[in-house]
Amino acid sequence: MTRLKRALVFGFLHGTEWARAALLSTPRAERLLRPGLEPFLWRIGTWRLWLTVEHARKHVPAYRRFLSEAGDPQVRVRRLVPDFSALPITDKQTYVRRFSTEARCRNGQIPRRGVVIDESSGTSGRPTDWVRGSQERADVRMLLQFDLRQVFGRDPLFIVNAFALGPWATGMAVSMGTVDVAVLKSLGPDISKIETTLRNFGPRYRYLILGYPPFLKQLVDEARIDWSEYHCAAVVGGEGMSEALRKYLLRSFRAVYSSFGAADLEINVAAENDFTIALGRLLAERPELGRSLNLPSHRSLPMVFQYNPLDYFIETSEAGELIISICRVGTTAPKLRYNLHDLGCVVRFREVARALAELNLRPADLSERHLDFPLLFHYGRSDSTVAFYGSKVAPTDVEEVVYSLPELAERVRSFALVAGEDKEANKTLTIAFELAAGAERPADLEATRERFLDRLTEVNQDYREAARFIPPGKEPTLEFHALGEGRFAGYDIRLKRRYVQAEK
Repeated sequence: MTRLKRALVFGFLHGTEWARAALLSTPRAERLLRPGLEPFLWRIGTWRLWLTVEHARKHVPAYRRFLSEAGDPQVRVRRLVPDFSALPITDKQTYVRRFSTEARCRNGQIPRRGVVIDESSGTSGRPTDWVRGSQERADVRMLLQFDLRQVFGRDPLFIVNAFALGPWATGMAVSMGTVDVAVLKSLGPDISKIETTLRNFGPRYRYLILGYPPFLKQLVDEARIDWSEYHCAAVVGGEGMSEALRKYLLRSFRAVYSSFGAADLEINVAAENDFTIALGRLLAERPELGRSLNLPSHRSLPMVFQYNPLDYFIETSEAGELIISICRVGTTAPKLRYNLHDLGCVVRFREVARALAELNLRPADLSERHLDFPLLFHYGRSDSTVAFYGSKVAPTDVEEVVYSLPELAERVRSFALVAGEDKEANKTLTIAFELAAGAERPADLEATRERFLDRLTEVNQDYREAARFIPPGKEPTLEFHALGEGRFAGYDIRLKRRYVQAEK
């Protein structure tokens, strides 16, 4: 790759930044993103990442040192196609916690104004600071509004932000990203305030409630609201959502969509829409579709999202984990080849269309409205499963079972997988349930346990095979705890739940 060609590519990218913003901001974006445009967007996205890598190499002290320690690898370019595989992968342990916040910023310092610092603590309780500059916040706002328009149109919305507020990344970013396109009330995860808001403003508005999946389940269970009187939709984020939970929430909401993001990166990296939801359901009905798409063989079905390839470049590691890069020079603290340790893969839209054609289907048969964007198939955290007699059981499996069994769905507020060993060193697995306020344990615990395990064998093929070898009496057990007691004592609703625990 000659210096002249490289200079021409980089000059072209700098000169066309306005076109990207115009494309994503125009009300006619859906018409412009016609089939066949994705390869062009993908190519431009890879060039944008190439430019971002070289800019970070020059201007970000931490990244420059990180590359130097790896032998200063270069982006290989052949026929104007960049190859990033030589660049080392970053993650929280090897990059974020090794270098100071300032060193990870452009020019080794936090800009003096226009900066928001978010905080994430996850389940470990150890906070991490994430610096967001004015340009990237403007980009996130534009992308969030783009996705809202694609799903909800341009009619007015009354947005109720029920994500945790304060320093937490998602809640603040949602408020800043939606305030100029909707009526906004930021309440945090407070059922009584949401209930009062709906009553005070009445059913004449079209409401969109955004929050963590467990909180929205709690909201529809406990709010003293006749949901049929209101036009309420929901957007969930912060963690995955099973189809069973979506169906449960649809008893109250007119529509339920999920957004994929992370405090480490940005909110709303990828989003569900009617096409991706229909495709996910088709994967469950027609397993041959997954084989045609060469999807990885996992114990459970993926969530399906679409993302904008101009802004994000997503790869899959040899271990099957998502490697995500933000393709923007304007990012204050660049995120390049960042491993969230989530399992998943990307499939180009044209490959999805080809696989659908093998089933005599077109994308329009799934949804008339669809974008020519790549698809992200997400299988959850790589470190959130529990090993049990050769199988791997994940929180998403338990969620699917819980919300498909009526005797549990309306009683359970939360759950945890608790792994341990008995005195003979046999593996044990306990599914602990936190009961909702005023709820009682099922009357017939053994019958409930049998139905739970029967459904688990249907949901999780790993467990279905392992169940044949589990010694009698060593099958998973169920236990129930009153609200906020036992294994669920001291839970802070602002933090993500700890779904996997070790027996003490």
